[in-house]
Amino acid sequence: MTDPNFPGGWDEERAKRVAAYYESLSEDDQVAEDEAAAHERAGQSVIAVPEELLPVIRQLLAGHQATS
Repeated sequence: MTDPNFPGGWDEERAKRVAAYYESLSEDDQVAEDEAAAHERAGQSVIAVPEELLPVIRQLLAGHQATS
């Protein structure tokens, strides 16, 4: 049976393995992974923003996706 808290094909064991992998990386390696992933998505950017702005940014993104 699948856990509704995980996306399709995922379970607790897989989530733990992925978390352990990323926790084992150095900070430089983590940044390199983030940058590589960002380059794979044409037309998108990755930025750092203050956490208190996240709710507003999420609303803006939801509105954008609804009109796309």
